[in-house]
Amino acid sequence: MHFLRKIIESPVLDDPAKNYKSIHRHFYRYSRGDFIGPAIKISRTKAKLTLKGSHEFEDLILEIVTKGMMNSDDQFEIKGKLISGADVSEIINNLGFNWDLKQSTGQTKNYKAEITDQTNRDILLESIEKFRENSYLLLSFNINPSCKVTTKKNIPQPSKKKVEEDDVNKRIQFCTGYTSITEKNLNYIFDTILSDFKSELPENWKTIILYNNYKIQDIEIPKDVKNTRLLRIMAIRKGKLFRTVDVDGEIIEKQYSIVV
Repeated sequence: MHFLRKIIESPVLDDPAKNYKSIHRHFYRYSRGDFIGPAIKISRTKAKLTLKGSHEFEDLILEIVTKGMMNSDDQFEIKGKLISGADVSEIINNLGFNWDLKQSTGQTKNYKAEITDQTNRDILLESIEKFRENSYLLLSFNINPSCKVTTKKNIPQPSKKKVEEDDVNKRIQFCTGYTSITEKNLNYIFDTILSDFKSELPENWKTIILYNNYKIQDIEIPKDVKNTRLLRIMAIRKGKLFRTVDVDGEIIEKQYSIVV
């Protein structure tokens, strides 16, 4: 499940640094203040659905397009990169992949693997969920024009712009996915991306843009941690999540008090 959906369902997390790592890690970089969060654009034509997302939506776009595949056994090629904050060699091996995971030599330890491999729908869906706790899976594949994902292989630097200066059209070029326009795929998109807006969306829409922005009002620092890097990682952020949907020019807004 995507981390934003988890926050919507449970905005106040109990000890997120220990119990909800797959959510908490998305907030390591935030201090107090207002910050631009992930955004996604969904467009539809008679032929297909197009999803364009910023970084931190690439896993969900990959999941949606993979989920929409008809045959679970067909093998197809994937290319891209895995970037992780932990040694995930065992997960890679258990999934049946043979990726060369290399540890960085810098002060901040991370792991990277270049990916060219074959997989199928079910293994890829399992992989997406397994790597969500501590990794970014930046994958691309091309089965046909209505089943395709393209993801950039380098994570962008966090935006230093103010929320009102957000260039969303530039940010959502990070990952693009295409899937067939079926009722099943539409419902899955609504459930995974727009579950809190689902009942308010018009039936005949052409384009939906979802913005997620944060206001961090307080940071709770752990008292038993001395390492400055670990302090940043273990600190709990408290504030607001603002979700704004633009449906063909009509604006719907929601906000949540969060502890992450």
